[in-house]
Amino acid sequence: MKRLYSLLQLNALVRKSIERTMPDEYWVEAEIAEIHESGGHCYIDLIQKETDTNTPVARASARCWRSSWFIIKSNFVKGTGQQLAKGMKALLRVYAQFHENYGFSWIITDIDPTYTVGDMAMKRAEIIRQLKAEGVFDANRELSLPLFSQRIAVISSASAAGYGDFCNQLADNPYGYKFQTQLFPSIMQGEGVEQGIIEALNIIFAQMDDFDCVVIARGGGATSDLSGFDTLQLARNVANFPLPIITGIGHDRDESVLDMISFKRVKTPTAAADFLIDHLHRVDVALDEAAKRIARYATEKMNAEKMRMNHLAVRIPSLFAVVKTKQTARLDAMMQKLEHGAQNKVYDGKVNVERLRQRMIPALNHKITREKHRIEMLQQHMQSLDPQLLLQRGYSITLYEGHSVRDPNTLPPGSEITTRLQKGTLKSVVK
Repeated sequence: MKRLYSLLQLNALVRKSIERTMPDEYWVEAEIAEIHESGGHCYIDLIQKETDTNTPVARASARCWRSSWFIIKSNFVKGTGQQLAKGMKALLRVYAQFHENYGFSWIITDIDPTYTVGDMAMKRAEIIRQLKAEGVFDANRELSLPLFSQRIAVISSASAAGYGDFCNQLADNPYGYKFQTQLFPSIMQGEGVEQGIIEALNIIFAQMDDFDCVVIARGGGATSDLSGFDTLQLARNVANFPLPIITGIGHDRDESVLDMISFKRVKTPTAAADFLIDHLHRVDVALDEAAKRIARYATEKMNAEKMRMNHLAVRIPSLFAVVKTKQTARLDAMMQKLEHGAQNKVYDGKVNVERLRQRMIPALNHKITREKHRIEMLQQHMQSLDPQLLLQRGYSITLYEGHSVRDPNTLPPGSEITTRLQKGTLKSVVK
């Protein structure tokens, strides 16, 4: 007969086998695929991927009971500055547990924060290497903050206390400067940080001429949840952004990649406001100093000119007397020269006029005689062409409608014509 086991009995055998053959604790390297807390306990899905293809090759469930989780969690945050989150690599101390009702799970007894710090540092170093290789690591820091940076685009959570602190600090500045702020809401912790900030930057870019700089403010969130600010895509967007970006993410322990490549990194949103106020105050002071220097230079220049004018005023009378004497003598010489020149010109003109007059009289007489002869010849020619002479010789002139008739074929039958004779006219009708 085959021995039959109930499921409970079989699972009990598995539990005893695991307890007998794997009684120790083990350190395991794994990536966190999922993590959540419930009832004070922590439940983690662990995964291992191939290095080249990123394909999962192993999965397991792990648990950390409430009695241990609080201490492990606190030590991890203290050591890394961040919360355990999806996508992190961790070094966990575990032991195997199989429960007849709940199945197999690794029970976590410790997590080494130094391992995760090293992994995060490697990821951060790789992001920095890629940004430097692309030549954009220092791009945003090399921009110039406008002298009058008063139009501020703010990327933050609308409900974040840090955003309110930032606006209040700007509004209550001791110098009475006026700032204009516009909020572009974004998730500021968790998995949505990267996408949220990139979308906000894209909106700001579309209206870039309306702003002088951008402030990324995070105050009010968990100071240990900063993994979203260490991504290559977000770093690329910030590094290549055409406006200076100021980060006030609100942490002291480490710089995020975002802090490294931004135009200016400050600790908190309030510090970001103080930076903008101080920048504008420095410009104000510089302008005031420049105005004082200009006024001082103008005063010194006017005093120097006044002294020079006084010195000239003392010398002018004696100089004027000398100049007057020289100019008077020069004017007298010029008057004599002009008078002599005018007399010569008048005399030369009279001589020329007399010479022309003597030459013009014979020419005019000759011209008059020639024109008289031409007129007589024209008169004789006109007399020879006078129609009256033709009529006296017995010729006649036939007219039709006031015009002389040269061709009888041009006259239509019944036309009335006039024949002019030496003595009188005749009227005829053409048949």
